[in-house]
Amino acid sequence: MAKVVLAGKANCPYYAKAELLADYLQANLPDFRVHKITKHPDKWEEWLHDICEMNGWEHKRSPIIWRELLDRGGKGLLLGGINDFLEYAQHYYGITSTMLSEEMLDIAEENLQAHIETEKEEEEIKSLINPLQIWITSASAPTCYHLIPLLASGEVFGVTTEISIHLLDTDQFKEALCGIVMEAEDMAFPLLRSISKHTEIEEAFFQADVIIVLDDILFKHEVPLLEDCIREMSEICRVYAHLIEKNAKSGVRVISAGKTFVNLKAMMIMTYGPSIKRENIIALATFWESAAKAVLARKLNINAAGVKDVIIWGNVTGWSYVDFSHAKIYGYDSAIWGPPDFSRPLCNVIYDGSQICSEFLSAQSSLSSREYQCVGMSPAHAVATVLRYWYHGSPPGEIVSVGVLTEGQFCVPEGIVFSMPVRFQNGSWEVMTDLEVNETTQEILGLLTHDLIQEKLIALKKIKEMRPYRDECLIPSVHFKWIQTCRRLSMMFRAPSTEQP
Repeated sequence: MAKVVLAGKANCPYYAKAELLADYLQANLPDFRVHKITKHPDKWEEWLHDICEMNGWEHKRSPIIWRELLDRGGKGLLLGGINDFLEYAQHYYGITSTMLSEEMLDIAEENLQAHIETEKEEEEIKSLINPLQIWITSASAPTCYHLIPLLASGEVFGVTTEISIHLLDTDQFKEALCGIVMEAEDMAFPLLRSISKHTEIEEAFFQADVIIVLDDILFKHEVPLLEDCIREMSEICRVYAHLIEKNAKSGVRVISAGKTFVNLKAMMIMTYGPSIKRENIIALATFWESAAKAVLARKLNINAAGVKDVIIWGNVTGWSYVDFSHAKIYGYDSAIWGPPDFSRPLCNVIYDGSQICSEFLSAQSSLSSREYQCVGMSPAHAVATVLRYWYHGSPPGEIVSVGVLTEGQFCVPEGIVFSMPVRFQNGSWEVMTDLEVNETTQEILGLLTHDLIQEKLIALKKIKEMRPYRDECLIPSVHFKWIQTCRRLSMMFRAPSTEQP
């Protein structure tokens, strides 16, 4: 069996004549097959040059026709142009074409219009399945390694959304990025269209839909001055903000994550990138929120998923406040029981709130002191969770802690990135301003703002005369007020009354 390949310009009348003759032969001969390749007139010359160079042929006009032996394989046998094809059909099958010139021209015009419409439909289909472009900075970090399977599984963006992941890091980590790319490709995720590494900063964030910033200041031997750390991080964010404005899509969503200066990174990207939508830049607090829930779950001997509505206020990776006053407990084994959706306020089931606070602070200190390579799974899950909420909405009625640009909510000064309770719905978020905040919490929020304002002043105004202090210390007056306030935290947790059922 032989297959004849017929290729030509869409508006070529000789291609139209050869096409109709080939269709007739295929319809009437059981062993004759035809394959057609139609090219737009603007692309014909380049395509013809490439196909002839690849096969070692000499041909200059449209159409070009060759014969392929299906049962033998190998390179095709060039027949030539329209005259050669007519002679071939006459010699082997005793059939020729008597099409007139006017008919050839009419069909050629119809072929061109049909080809243009087909190309347009194909472009529209491709535009509907464009993958989501996701960029991850400092991609050699363990968090990125654990995050890739979560993003590619379909649970974050949906089981019908394809993604392309771009890993950005310095040339120092090029070998590590190659290993991550190869491992991700080996896993053959159906929704992972592509994964690539980038070490050239100029190409960062091209056509980005989502950017996850994992950059950190890593402490090696001694704790550096806070002022130096802030300036270093600000310079990184200045470069990122410029490239985001230049290369990313207008609706790009940016998540500031990591273990140092999470709020500041979000603030600096907003400052240096004024054209980036403010509501599309957030700081991740979900990691500490999950850690607080785990502390409560261990204390109450329940599943951590049964703890809801714990709030992280303030500077996520600095001085923050873990608020248990709105927390609810599901599945707690006690005298009062109910269906799976039955919950109880935490203050009704726990007797010593101050102990819980101290246990969490101890756990937070332990997490902060670990080597960076030992943490990755939990932060990666936190990033994936927030992205899923951002695209598909958070569970109805559930509180999520996120660092956002303040607009005076809860009496927090405007213009700083402050972690507070939000809800995600319809592809956006809103601060839960209807949430009641007691007097003790409000006083703590006032103290927490000082930490973030201090960082902002150092980063933006570069106050040389400001007394440098270490990252783990507060200015003494603020530290003293913090101790006084912490002593009153137990007021928020009272033992359940004996009059309650």
